[in-house]
Amino acid sequence: MVFGSATQTARRWNNLNCDRGELSDLELACIICGGTHSTMDHWEFMQTMPKDPLDMVDDLVKMGLYKQNQIRAAEGVNAHELRKALFLKRVGRGDPRRERLILGLCEQAGGLDNALAAAFGPQAELFFNDSIRNSGATRREFMRNMAVGAALVTLAGCGGGGGTDPAAEDDAEPVDTSGLEKTDLQIGFIPITCASPIIMSEPLGFYEKHGLNATVVKMPSWGAVRDSAIAGELDAYHMLAPMPIAMTLGLGSASFGVKLASIENINGQAITVANRHRGNINGPADFRGFTFGVPFPYSMHNLLLRYYLATGGIDPDVDVQIRPVPPPDSIAQMVAGDIDAYLMPDPFNQRAVYEEVGFIHMITKDLWPGHPCCAFAASDEWIDANPNTFRALNKAIVEATGYASDPANRVEIAAAISERAFLNQPTEVVEAVLTGNYDDGNGNTMSVPDRIDFDPYPWQSFANWISSQLVRWDLQGDGVAGQVIPEQGYDTVGQEIFLTDLARELAEELGQAPPAEIYRTEELAFDTFDPADPASYVQQQIDEYGV
Repeated sequence: MVFGSATQTARRWNNLNCDRGELSDLELACIICGGTHSTMDHWEFMQTMPKDPLDMVDDLVKMGLYKQNQIRAAEGVNAHELRKALFLKRVGRGDPRRERLILGLCEQAGGLDNALAAAFGPQAELFFNDSIRNSGATRREFMRNMAVGAALVTLAGCGGGGGTDPAAEDDAEPVDTSGLEKTDLQIGFIPITCASPIIMSEPLGFYEKHGLNATVVKMPSWGAVRDSAIAGELDAYHMLAPMPIAMTLGLGSASFGVKLASIENINGQAITVANRHRGNINGPADFRGFTFGVPFPYSMHNLLLRYYLATGGIDPDVDVQIRPVPPPDSIAQMVAGDIDAYLMPDPFNQRAVYEEVGFIHMITKDLWPGHPCCAFAASDEWIDANPNTFRALNKAIVEATGYASDPANRVEIAAAISERAFLNQPTEVVEAVLTGNYDDGNGNTMSVPDRIDFDPYPWQSFANWISSQLVRWDLQGDGVAGQVIPEQGYDTVGQEIFLTDLARELAEELGQAPPAEIYRTEELAFDTFDPADPASYVQQQIDEYGV
């Protein structure tokens, strides 16, 4: 209800105007506002004013003090800012890093309104259709905008994600850090999707949840990771699963004690072949004479490539060349013709397809479903000096790995780790890897949800298989692996280096359901590995394939 007309409102304003009344009235100081009018006049004036703010605005508009176009402009600005503030509050949850991620996604979508429409609104279909019509690279633009919308849905909690986002726990009690030896940490990583749990724990708040101010540090190569660990330059590391065994036993470097605390990813690698060989590669025998790149000699990549080539009668040390190539350099070396193919971690297999440089011949899941790839590791020396910090750090990463294991969280993770500080890759490439919905470069659209997967449990059977292949291939060429590992015992080597019991304990504390067993029979594409008898397994391989 409107209290009076615009004319009456104007009269009320004029009643406080100094143009009326006696001079003595002008000298009265109002005790309400301090103005030079009587307090009674002020009180009476306030009693007659509209009580509803909208009625007040309506009167002011009728009086000409505000113009309709000004109100519409203000309303639009205020509504936009309000939506933005509310959206950031809801999705960012008070975390500046999440807010930066969200604003970056909105920018990718062409603004907040477009991003909201893509993620939630009824205009989402038009948004995607517009991106197809307006984009020069239509398919890539469409996939990017799809990723933006899906990522925002996941971040806002509207996508049904099944994980536990640590940033969502606004009411959680502050973490007690009094028992931690140090909280400011630096963790080395190689920019690959295998490192997802280590990388994402910074922007998504898993380190912070466990009382740690951890920064991830990008490393140029696995050789640099090894050397930095030995020099004690950082606190902990993303390592290839065989590296802690090799370093502890003195294979490829001076002996230096390292513990594998938890597995980062399972599967997640591929054999990618340069497009110039398209149509000529059907199986391992067709690779004779090739030069291959692998990220490091003591890697699952090298061991799995050798395993595969040998089944085709190819001696990996005679019939092909295998050389270490830092993953970020792999595509450039393929383009230059320095290598014909590589077995690399992603996203460099998918990036080769994206850049139309190569095609995916085989994902390593097809060689060994559930095989280990990368791991979180720290030196014996650092663990001894920081036992509580090590436990908290490992627990954060085990929790992040569990979060990454839920496919519903993969789009969010892809958006979080694609940016320049981490993988520095197109989001659609990383998303294709993490979701398993990808083009293989041979004209096929694939759907393999566990192309890469995440399981922190370090099975002792993983350690025994790795050790068996270090014995089989004698990568150092001096027979040391074949002497040291059998002498110490496969089980002893594995149990001293792979911290399976600790990983189980931490997982149980987090509500995960890790296995009770530490060994299992591993089913590979061409044979079955019994971890109780690695020596017989190696001899069987040599007898069957001659290498």
